[in-house]
This record gives sequence, C-alpha cells and structure tokens, in this order.
Amino acid sequence: MGLKKFHLIIVVLTLLFITPAAFAQDLLARQAPVDKHMRKIDTLALRQVIEREEAQMPASKLYDEWSNKYAHRATELPDSFRINLRGFHMPTESRVVTSNFGARWGRQHKGLDIKVYIGDTIRAAFSGKVRVVRYEAAGYGKYVVIRHNNGLETIYGHMSAQLVQENQIVKAGQPIGLGGNTGRSTGSHLHFETRLCGVALNPALMFDFRNQDVVGDSYMFRKSTYENEGQAANALRGKVGNGGYVASDVRGETIPGGGEAKEASAAKQGQQVVSPQRAMAEVRYHKVAAGETLYSISKRRGVTVDQLCKMNHINKNMKVRVGQLLRYS
Repeated sequence: MGLKKFHLIIVVLTLLFITPAAFAQDLLARQAPVDKHMRKIDTLALRQVIEREEAQMPASKLYDEWSNKYAHRATELPDSFRINLRGFHMPTESRVVTSNFGARWGRQHKGLDIKVYIGDTIRAAFSGKVRVVRYEAAGYGKYVVIRHNNGLETIYGHMSAQLVQENQIVKAGQPIGLGGNTGRSTGSHLHFETRLCGVALNPALMFDFRNQDVVGDSYMFRKSTYENEGQAANALRGKVGNGGYVASDVRGETIPGGGEAKEASAAKQGQQVVSPQRAMAEVRYHKVAAGETLYSISKRRGVTVDQLCKMNHINKNMKVRVGQLLRYS
C-alpha cells in the first residue's frame, strides 16, 4: 500500500469519527436554548398552577379543611412559622386603639378594638379568600373572616354591613365592610383579630395602628414566646394605660381629654386614669439590636441579668435575637 493511500485512509477514518461527534455537539448546542425555553415555560406553568391552588385554598399547608360554618377552630400550632407581612393594607385609617388584646372584664379579649364610625370603610388586611360572612347577635355582630396566603386568618367584627361573599377572592385593601356597632358592642368600633391555625395572636405583634404600618416585612411566630411578645406589643402599640393619651382619629381630630389634662380632670371626680408617661414608667421594654447580649442589655438598662430572666421567663443561657422585646422594668 502506498504512503498516499495510507494517509487517505487515515483522513477518512478520522472524519468518520469526528463528524458524528461534531454533529452531536452542534445538535446539543442548538437544543440548549430550546430546553432552557421549555424549562421557563414549565416553571411559569407550575407557578400559575400553584397560584391557582393557593387562591382556591390559601395556606393549605397549615389548614386541613375549608369551612364556612364557624369563625375559628384551634388546631395544632407549628413550633415556629414566618408570617409574611408584605403586601399588607391597614384595615382602617383610624389610629386609635380603644381596647387591648388580653384579659378584660374577667374574660379574654381576642383582638384589638379600633375606633371607627358607622359607615367607615373596612378593608382586607392582606389578599386572600373570604371564608365566613355571618351575623352573631351575642358576639361579633356582622363579621367577616378571611384566610390569607401568609397563613393568617383575619376577623372583622361589629360591622354595619358586609360587602363580600363567602368563597370570594379579595385583594389587600379591597373594601369588605362598613364600620358599625352590631352584636355585643357598646359603641361603634372595629374588632380586629389575627389568628394562626385558629389560635388568636395579638394583632399588635404585626400591626401598628398608630403609625398605620406593619412592624416589618415579616413576623417570626414562635410557640414558646408569642404570648410574652404579645404583652410587650400592647405596651408599644396598643392602648396606653386607661385610654389617657392624645391620638388622631379617622378624621384627623384630637381625642379630647388626653394625657395629663384628662388625668387631672378624672382626679377631681375620684377616678384613676393613667397617663401615657406614667403607664410607660411602670412597664418598659428593650428591643434587642444586633450584637447585644443579656449582659450588655442588663448593663445598659441598669438591671441584673437575673432580673431580666425573671421578668421575661427565660434562662441565662438563652441567646437573644435581633428584634426581640425584653421587659426590663
């Protein structure tokens, strides 16, 4: 066999091996954008399916059932759960809290009472799906329950009218009712509840009506601490003392008889009304900043670590977290 013929055979064999590999690589290169496009379409389709499912059954990971028959039913709480507060809308423009969450008149008050007038617009706090629209003469009066995708259920009580229907999907800020004085109520106001798995949480943990805002992008619920945090939230964002504070209501007016003037007037009548300054002097809270420890907080606030632990029902080995509220007086 001649040298030229041998070289020709080598070239032909090389081409036979290289051409399919090159073709395959070229095919893969052309296919890659198609695969990427299909993945994008699949992801979009999946997201749309998830959104449709969430719209039909909000927070399905936390709740086993959907029922229009009851306002709330307590189920097992998660040990911890992050509640997304973005995309919120304040349920009312009123800044006046007239009654706190907690013990009241020998029973537990499961929400905040906000001063509104009959006919004032009440809005959905978050997007979600209306679960209950009912009337309860001895309790909520005309009320609405909405289940939200962030896991919360919100209840709006004592309204004069309901503007939504059961199973209706609503957006945050959408009108759902009008302020009123129906049911077990002694004056026009909005009774506002926030519940997780049917268990009432203090709305002041998440909503700051005085500043018409939420407390942050999210609230980290912890089963072990939420009750103490709720008490602290009352002092920071609830009704101060016995109502002795000046605040602006829906129409920008000043609530008469606030502060020291109201305290002095009440003293003449033999009544005891606590001013905001005096109320806050009795109970004070420290909001933990980055890098702080129980020791540094105790030093800054002039109390011992033992006192901090006792007031907050914690132990010395516990790590404080940023944003945590600790009572120190």
